[in-house]
Amino acid sequence: MQATDSQKPDKFELYLDEMVIKVESCQKDKSLKSCSSCELYISCQLRSNYVKAVYNSMSKGDTGGFEF
Repeated sequence: MQATDSQKPDKFELYLDEMVIKVESCQKDKSLKSCSSCELYISCQLRSNYVKAVYNSMSKGDTGGFEF
């Protein structure tokens, strides 16, 4: 995640950064460019955790919808 000079990444952004590294590493290990090409796409716990990390990064841990 990118943060401005005056803003430090919060815990949600830091966790998301960790998850991005893990997902990219998994894709590289399996010689894939995308999770959607993986046979474990639906049942993958790593992908599920990544999706949750994205959601939490956007919502900062609050539940509810998003306004774009």
